[in-house]
Amino acid sequence: MARYTGPVCRQCRREGHKLFLKGDRCYGEKCAVGKRQYAPGQHGQGRHKQSEYGMQLREKQRCKRVYGVLERQFERYFEMAERKKGVTGEVLLQILESRLDNVVYRLGFATSRAEARQLVRHGHFTVNGKKVSIPSYRVRPGDVVAVKESSRSLNKFVEAAEAMSQRIIPEWLDLNVEAMEGRVLSLPTRDQIDTDVQEQVIVELYSR
Repeated sequence: MARYTGPVCRQCRREGHKLFLKGDRCYGEKCAVGKRQYAPGQHGQGRHKQSEYGMQLREKQRCKRVYGVLERQFERYFEMAERKKGVTGEVLLQILESRLDNVVYRLGFATSRAEARQLVRHGHFTVNGKKVSIPSYRVRPGDVVAVKESSRSLNKFVEAAEAMSQRIIPEWLDLNVEAMEGRVLSLPTRDQIDTDVQEQVIVELYSR
């Protein structure tokens, strides 16, 4: 599958917000958004009058980039959200949050969703005892996501376990640091999702 391979800090600058795509770097002084608070490119510092459509498009792009999802996949998620009961925008965020790579990131096994996606692809995680290497795999309430036993001694996961005490785990997840596993208690409600996205604006875009 195609994937953006350019500098991810450029994406944050384009959206004008921290997307937290590089883990710990985003919280430090080296963050590109803090250094250069304007869009990339030779016209980045110019004044741009944004239309309503442009604002809606930027919101969608920001949401895609936060979760590392491509256009066609994002459209499928939106169509899926429309068919489900509930508020479409909130259901869309629930679908994105229930991706395995996002759950791995939320549990603190990775410092960014990109890193979580790579770790999942390399087969380091199991869901209910079975190895799953598909980042877009959707977890359900009651599922147990765990680091594969043979991977727990790797430095990456040893360091992650030491840093987990400093991470804030969402209320819809339960973490067992000693067992290196987390349980999905429920699908998240909107107030349990800290992603800075105006999902209703995205719904308006697709309703045009």
